[in-house]
Amino acid sequence: MIKIINSGCNGYMGKVVTAAAATDPGVCIVAGIDINTAQTENYPVFAKASDIPSDITADAIVDFSNPAALEDLLVYATAKKVPLILCTTGYTAEQIAQIENASKTIPVFRSGNMSVGINLLADLIKKACAILGEDFDVEIIERHHKRKIDAPSGTALMLADAANEALPYNAEYTYERESSRKPRERNEIGISSVRGGTIVGVHDVIFAGHDEVLELRHTAASRDIFAKGAIKAAKYITAKSAGLYSMKDVLA
Repeated sequence: MIKIINSGCNGYMGKVVTAAAATDPGVCIVAGIDINTAQTENYPVFAKASDIPSDITADAIVDFSNPAALEDLLVYATAKKVPLILCTTGYTAEQIAQIENASKTIPVFRSGNMSVGINLLADLIKKACAILGEDFDVEIIERHHKRKIDAPSGTALMLADAANEALPYNAEYTYERESSRKPRERNEIGISSVRGGTIVGVHDVIFAGHDEVLELRHTAASRDIFAKGAIKAAKYITAKSAGLYSMKDVLA
């Protein structure tokens, strides 16, 4: 059985991870990390990873918390040689460099979205861009609940990166058009964000050509898909050597 530390355990996604783990006989949660240290489940909760006592050992850390928790997680994970599954978005360039450096010592799994469907969508985007090329403009619209802090979403950026990989030009990401009144440039990828209500996550990718439009959409109906994807990643990464992994590796 794989033993997991649930980072962000008292947040929205942390609670979903707890519920998903409870229905999976292959995993169990041995400790939680959260700034809210209230213990509502059958495992202890600590404010920081560094507060976890040495008698609690784990096979993986699943993190759905906040970028502010990254440094402490990296110090703990590298010291204890515990694989790390980072499901949080909104990291700075400096933090991404820290993640890449840690992956030289431990297995680190990072994805802008833990859904299998979203990662399949990224592959479909690459195929579409490779075929449609310069003849179609790419626009991405992402919708999330009103509590989401970062915009655009990490998933939208992940999908834009997938398109950029396959396009015959180096794309420029455009997040708003108010400040620049001019026609759309050929090398743009437009990314628009919508926030409202309880939308779990909807991502539309639009390929707009001359007299025809192709649209690809992924809709998340619940957060369960993200928690199950994270647990799938935990099962995958515990058998791996140091390195940086993503859902693309799991699908492969």
